[in-house]
Amino acid sequence: MSGSRTLRGWWTDLTDLVLPAECGGCGRARAVLCPRCRTALGGAPPRRVRPEPAPPGLPEVHAAAPYADEVRAALLAHKERGALSLAGPLGTALAGAVRAGLREAWTGAREVGARDADAGGAGAGDARGRRGPVLLVPVPSARRAVRTRGHDPARRIALAAAGELRRTGTSARVLAVLRQRYAVADQSGLDARQRVANLAGALAVAPGGGVLLRGGGALVLVDDLMTTGASLAEAARAVRAASAPAVESRAGPATYGRAKSAVYPAEAGEGREERKTGPRMAGRYGGGGVIREVFCAAVVAASPDSFEINRN
Repeated sequence: MSGSRTLRGWWTDLTDLVLPAECGGCGRARAVLCPRCRTALGGAPPRRVRPEPAPPGLPEVHAAAPYADEVRAALLAHKERGALSLAGPLGTALAGAVRAGLREAWTGAREVGARDADAGGAGAGDARGRRGPVLLVPVPSARRAVRTRGHDPARRIALAAAGELRRTGTSARVLAVLRQRYAVADQSGLDARQRVANLAGALAVAPGGGVLLRGGGALVLVDDLMTTGASLAEAARAVRAASAPAVESRAGPATYGRAKSAVYPAEAGEGREERKTGPRMAGRYGGGGVIREVFCAAVVAASPDSFEINRN
């Protein structure tokens, strides 16, 4: 009898190492995410989200779910408590948001192409699959946060999302080319304007990353969460700067890792040279500066208020 209890205890200990002890959303035993929490995360179609006020240069963003209740608990469990098994369902939710963003962006690109063709110009046409796989560019965590947590949550979820996209027929890869140029202040407690100022110039594309960005297909910035949109806007600025040949040739790769710049453009475009190069970017909120056929962003969750974007 005691041997049977010992065997059961050994088996329980072993399964605790392999299987989650509780649902990451609600705490129910023996589930990565229980059915109710999976429904909260991915039961509704992803939607376009936009914070108010939106920071300059923020591309169009789609989110899988509002950041509340079970979704909030699951994201925090993955990010802060190391519940790495949650990367799978969170990646699946992110992949859905990526698909929604691409559908809208491709539709916009086709409409722009049709208008340009009617006007006698060279339209963007259908950008789908023209230049290679969809490129997922995760917004990096601060180095000290990665050391503390032992992982980079956005990158891990992006890898899971790319796998889900490939499994369902969309060629995709992760390009983790963004780096922090310097340490920034803790964002908690900062309002939207302060977060933009705190992050201004904080990100850059690693040397050689611009070539990789220009060589792929549609580009999607990805993160686990959007609150004010400041991080995504700064990531977009860094990617635009590295993706425009005229800007890169002028600034050069030596700009990576320099001290904080006091310049943060109020518009999405990084200068006249960038606006002259490359195809037009689809989407209302990307500004006029234009680097590729499709450029958008996707997150697992966003502030509930940002879902009220139908104030067009």
